[in-house]
Amino acid sequence: MDSSREQKRFRKNPVSFSFSYGKSNTSCYWLHKRCEFDIRTFGCLNSFRPRILIDVSKIDMTTTILGFKISMPIMVAPTAMQKMAHPEGEYATARAASAAGTIMTLSSWATSSVEEVASTGPGIRFFQLYVYKNRNVVEQLVRRAERAGFKAIALTVDTPRLGRRESDIKNRFTLPPNLTLKNFEGLDLGKMDEVSIHQIPIIIANDSGLASYVAGQIDRTLSWKDVQWLQTITKMPILVKGVITGEDGEIAVQAGAAGIIVSNHGARQLDYVPATISALEEVVKATQGRIPVFLDGGVRRGTDVFKALALGASGIFIGRPVVFSLAAEGEAGVRKVLQMLRDEFELTMALSGCRSLKEITRNHITTEWDTPRPPHPSARL
Repeated sequence: MDSSREQKRFRKNPVSFSFSYGKSNTSCYWLHKRCEFDIRTFGCLNSFRPRILIDVSKIDMTTTILGFKISMPIMVAPTAMQKMAHPEGEYATARAASAAGTIMTLSSWATSSVEEVASTGPGIRFFQLYVYKNRNVVEQLVRRAERAGFKAIALTVDTPRLGRRESDIKNRFTLPPNLTLKNFEGLDLGKMDEVSIHQIPIIIANDSGLASYVAGQIDRTLSWKDVQWLQTITKMPILVKGVITGEDGEIAVQAGAAGIIVSNHGARQLDYVPATISALEEVVKATQGRIPVFLDGGVRRGTDVFKALALGASGIFIGRPVVFSLAAEGEAGVRKVLQMLRDEFELTMALSGCRSLKEITRNHITTEWDTPRPPHPSARL
């Protein structure tokens, strides 16, 4: 992962790199993110609890997500404007995810449209959605995604305003003039300015172009009622993306969400929020198995995937590793990163004595808040 990151750092426009890599404010959360994965669930205080003398000659990593069978619980998160990283952008990512037998989530702010991504060939794809002030735009986006064969909506709920992304402000970020937000081309925009909705504006004052775009277009009144409203305009299941507390996990269930994605937007919104791996178990406990819970953010190794599943996640999403690998080697890079995570996860399962995902349990991991464990009642020869 780090190798791909460094290749992008040196080979690509620094403005594009900082957009993908940048965080909010002081980046305090980011500095602790890896520590949370490593120390909270793997370091000197906490560790794996592998089981031994189990036949692991065959490992089954397949799983079913919202009724769709995929090859592994590792999926592609929505990341915007991928043609800033590589000329093929979302096309390459879609092909790589399909080849890996897993799910790709396309961003609303993609530089390739839902129809263009669908044209790359078969694959299970979700569509990430922001709620715009103009609900007619939202309805058209949802219906376009549905017609293009997308299978679910990942509704981003943590962006009523854009976090202060200081690297974007410093670099005066705006979308390059040769690129547009393709999902907004061809929509019936009524009295809206077509250019303003599918092109990031030139920055004004002490802000980034994206911040200006969000302030002008995204609805700050977004509430749980909108989650319910979305269910009236589409048959696609709705995943609520951006939950990091048990309280909101419970409300998501009550609001009819089909699933939850525990996410803090890659540490790009509110600084000092917990790492998603730290928030995960609280949300899992609140939902009590009524809907699946997924983790987005911080996964860089196959061992991280195992940690998330042991803490109750039904699967994980990766974002930055995909973008960095896309920038480094295009489709081949994304294929490599997905295969690397798959191989590492398969090895972790084998060395932990797990032959299938259902055998990964909370007993396979310790955390700093665990009490001493009594002998397990089934611990007999």
